[in-house]
Parts: sequence; structure tokens; C-alpha cells
Amino acid sequence: MRETLDSTFMDVAEMLSRYRDKSLSPVEVLESAIERIETLNPTLNAVGHTFFDAARAQAKSAERHYARGWDAGLPLAGVPVVVKEDEPIQGQPWTQGSKVYEDVIATHTSTFVQRIIDAGAIVHARSTAPEFSSAAFTQSELWGVTRNPWNTKYSSGGSSGGSAVALAAGMTTLATGSDVAGSIRTPSSFNGVVGFKPPHGRVPVDPPFNLDRYCHSGPMARTVSDCLTMQSVIAGPTSTDIASHVPASPLPGLATHSCAGMRIAVIPALGDWPVDPDVVANTAKLVDTLTALGARAEIIEVDLSRAAIMRAAAIHYDHVFGASISAEASAHPDKVTEYAKEFARWARRTRGDATFLDGLAIEAELYESIGSLFDTYDALITPAVATGGFLAGDDYVGHGINVAGTELEFYLEAVPAITFNILSSCPVLTIPTGFARNGIPTGTQIVTRPYDDHTAFSIGLALEKVLPYPNEHPDCYATRRDCSGFETSSDAGLTRM
Repeated sequence: MRETLDSTFMDVAEMLSRYRDKSLSPVEVLESAIERIETLNPTLNAVGHTFFDAARAQAKSAERHYARGWDAGLPLAGVPVVVKEDEPIQGQPWTQGSKVYEDVIATHTSTFVQRIIDAGAIVHARSTAPEFSSAAFTQSELWGVTRNPWNTKYSSGGSSGGSAVALAAGMTTLATGSDVAGSIRTPSSFNGVVGFKPPHGRVPVDPPFNLDRYCHSGPMARTVSDCLTMQSVIAGPTSTDIASHVPASPLPGLATHSCAGMRIAVIPALGDWPVDPDVVANTAKLVDTLTALGARAEIIEVDLSRAAIMRAAAIHYDHVFGASISAEASAHPDKVTEYAKEFARWARRTRGDATFLDGLAIEAELYESIGSLFDTYDALITPAVATGGFLAGDDYVGHGINVAGTELEFYLEAVPAITFNILSSCPVLTIPTGFARNGIPTGTQIVTRPYDDHTAFSIGLALEKVLPYPNEHPDCYATRRDCSGFETSSDAGLTRM
């Protein structure tokens, strides 16, 4: 009788190897993911629509596929993937997290998702997102509050929060994300998973968002190696996206690479950004880890203005994203959430009377500061998000957030990841670095020169070999870390009970 294997947190390489030697079946893997969803989703709200019957039929087909012999043209055959609800899949609901679109059925599949499907992956569920992906937390009138599996008093982050939670909780093996304001990197950080914001144009995006340089679609996974596997499937140009002329990066074979000899700048606080002490400490300790791996790593400071970065972002969002939300709010005032409206209001008031050209001028000046660092360093490592967590269920309307003793007017100012939506040609890989005192994981961004995906993944793979965090999961949290002595306070900090 064949040994039963627990596939809940198995990586893709082992999963495919066991499929090929018949010691594991895609049917077993899918059933494990479905069981996790049925058990945990009532609390976590990580997925919305599910397609279990169709997925079971696909899993049986994948099982027959491996029985006949493996086809290298199907690199994800039988691998469960959840797709964020902002991506269209023909014939499936396309809600975009909004009551406005709750009855919409997609009439096409995005190129990004079609490549995943064509690779043999099984899309068994759609992951939750905030309305119009307009928040760095995930909650909606459709699905409720998406909670962090490490500490359910806290949010998953957003906007790809459902994907991150589904990965952390073992509801899927791979997931998709999108990133206009740190939306892959923030939830990846808060949930202890890996996310990649590809450089603009590397991965196709549906029009008209493909022409928004802040907008990226990318892979999310539990490990760097799994994220790399998925990125290798989705990258490369397509005739449907004029911005996707950027060829697929030559990533295969990276498992043999290291970061030895690289010069790496570790930046615990980006410019004048306030950053919670736990996030700073977990970022700074990477210097010793990188040095042990043979890199020449050092802590540096960067002269950047948070206010200027957020102003540039607000100008952009007001003209592009905020304007569309305002239009929806005017057309459907009773259906659009207050936090989506607040995002548009924040962008408008922060923009002031600045023109789009004024925003471009700030963006150009920003790259002068960051770009010059790449004359010396191969990569920059800095937190994706400055706080140890956003409170679950808080829409942050009418109040800001306290980060390291600094009162920020709008909670989105706690997301320095936005810097690299502005500098959209830089690849950014987010990996876990440890935990904050509240039990929420912390993460960091590995930022490399424009279109140098290779270096970002090389560093990530090297760190993955020595950092323990990819091997930690919420299931074993209670036995490794006791947070029962802490309770949340109103400013998302922590107080001793």
C-alpha cells in the first residue's frame, strides 16, 4: 500500500517529483487544499468563489497525465493555484472585490492567468481582495475581513491578501497577485510568504492597466524557488500587451547561483520613513547572514523624503486609479466602500494642485537617488512595509496609524513598497525575515537594477537556504511562539496585559 504523504506545505519541485514517481497524486494534493479551505476559510476569509468540482476533474486528468509519462510542456501539471479575484477567467465571476460587480462574469481570460492554466495548473479557488484592490488590507462587503493566520487580530494586508493567507494556511501551493501600491509585497510580508513584483513589462497585464507603469501582475508562493518556477511560466511578451515587449528573463538554472561576492546595501529604514523596531531589527540582521554567504553587505542610509514619494504616488493615483474609483462612487454611492472612497480622497488632497508633469518630475528625482546606489551595489534590501501589522476589520477611515511613535495621517504612508511602483523597472522580491512581537511575520524587499531579475532571485535563493522562515507555518505557531500575553492597542502597536 502506498504511503500517504502530507502535501499541505510541499514545494513544487518535490510535488512534481512525487507525481512523476507515482508516490503522490494530484487528486490527493487537491483534496488536501480543499480540506484546508473548508476548515479554515470560515475564519480567515482567504478565498471567495470556489470551483471544487471542476478542479477535481482536472486533478483526475492530471493523474492520468502522469500515468502516461510526464510532459515538460506542462510544468505546473496538477499544481493547485488560487487566482486573485481582480484577474478575469472566462466564465467565472469577476467581482474585483466590489458589490458593483458581484454579478459580472468574465468573457475572457487574461494572458497572465492563461499561461498558468496552459501550464497545467488547477485553479480551484479565487482569492479575496479589497474593493478595486484599493487598500493595503483585505476586506469587502462580499467576503468580510480576511484575517492573518498567524494572529487573527490582524489583517492579511492587501490588496493580494487572500492569496497570501491561502499560501500561509496551506489552502494552495501557488497564488497570483497584483501590485499597484505594494499589493504583492505588503501581504507577503505580513504572512511570511514570498512575492515578486516583476519589472514593468516582464509579465503581461490586461489593457488598459498595462500602460500604467505602477501596475504589475506577479507570482506569490511559500518559497523563493516556487516563486521562481511560477515566474518562469508567466514571463514574456504577448501581442495583447504593447508594454510586454520585454523578453522573459533567463532564469532557469538559478538553483546553482549564490550571492557570494555581491555588494548589497541593507537599508532598515528607507529615507525618513518611520519603521517599527521589530521590522528594523529583522532587516538589519540580514547583514550578518549575507556576509556569512560571502556577500559584501553593509547597512547604509538613504536621503529620501517620504512626503515627496507619497506626493508623487498621490498625483499618479489621483489621475489614474483614484479618478476611476470616484467615478464608480458617483455612479453607485451605496455600493462603494468608504475605504475605497477615502483612497480617492487621499490621493486628491495629497496631490493638491500638482499636475501630472509635476509628479513625473518628482519620480525622476527619486530615481537619481536610488539609481546612483546601483553604481556601487548589486542590490538594495529594505522593508516592504514599515509597521508590524494593520488591525483586522479597521478600514482606517477617519484616522491614521502610529508607526514607531510617528503619527501618519493615512495608513498607506506605512507602505514604503510604493517607492518601487514609482521605480517600476526595478524587480523586487519579498522574502520573510522573522516575526514581530505580535506574532506577525516581517518581510523585506530585495531590489535590483532595472530588469535584473536574475540577481534578485539569486540573493533570495541563497537566503532561503539558511533562513528558517520558509519552514515555519501558522499550524505550528502556537507551539513555537506564545503571544497570549499581548493584546492589540488602537494604534496597531502592542501592550503587555
